[in-house]
Amino acid sequence: MSLFALTLVLVAAVVHASWNLLAKRAGGGATFLWLFSALATLIYLPITLGFIVYTRPSLAVRDVVVIAGSGTLHLVYFVLLQRGYQRGDLSLVYPLARGTGPVLATLAAILFLSERPGPIAIGGAFLIGLGVFRLTWSSSVEHGPELSAAIRYGLLTGLLIAIYTIWDRQAVAAFFIPPLLLDWGAGSVRTLILLPVALRNRPQLAHLWRNHRNATIGVALLSPLSYILVLTALTFTPVSYIAPAREISILIGTAMGTRFLAEKSGQPRLLGAGSMVLGIIALALG
Repeated sequence: MSLFALTLVLVAAVVHASWNLLAKRAGGGATFLWLFSALATLIYLPITLGFIVYTRPSLAVRDVVVIAGSGTLHLVYFVLLQRGYQRGDLSLVYPLARGTGPVLATLAAILFLSERPGPIAIGGAFLIGLGVFRLTWSSSVEHGPELSAAIRYGLLTGLLIAIYTIWDRQAVAAFFIPPLLLDWGAGSVRTLILLPVALRNRPQLAHLWRNHRNATIGVALLSPLSYILVLTALTFTPVSYIAPAREISILIGTAMGTRFLAEKSGQPRLLGAGSMVLGIIALALG
């Protein structure tokens, strides 16, 4: 991986963990998702229009379908993530969501693409499984079985991360859709799909804007930025390098949850997150 690609991914990891911290604090569910998606669409509209005028990209019907598919996948991802945050801690849900994507992609390659990873990759998958066990076991011991829903949402979010990463990689690398257009178009799709939900929950919208305005604006700014940086790196770097490298955000997000949200089980969760990061690195190497 080039130094430029690595820099993009590491900056994206910090930005990604930061907006997840803000989203956890707001905890607004689907209504919050519509609000920050609509704001992001408006905030990035001038940049997107300027890009279109300057580069004059040509989009085929196929490209529009790909963008709509990306928006739908990301919508499901965001809904699962928000529900996970409503049920459990940032330092639990975030590493589960971010850490399971690479190992699920590896399993899919074994089952459907006849790939045979080497011993290092198998060891990496074991470390990720150990990290997941460490996270879930320490949480269930301290808080009881009510966190099973948070764990389930975290793992399902990881599945969606694996799916949309492959989808979006094809979009920018095979179909040559510019990352900015892909992300802005996907955000617009989310906003349109969730508009009926927002209209039915106007009092909640007003409550979110009144009490979590700064967090909402922060997520609207940082969420697209983090993914545009990753998509840019994907245009000239293989997924097998980008996906593991960006998971350094696991440690950042876990540390933020224990430090800024005073979440318990900090040391066990950091150990579990560290095990997952080592496992992801081994997957990349193997």
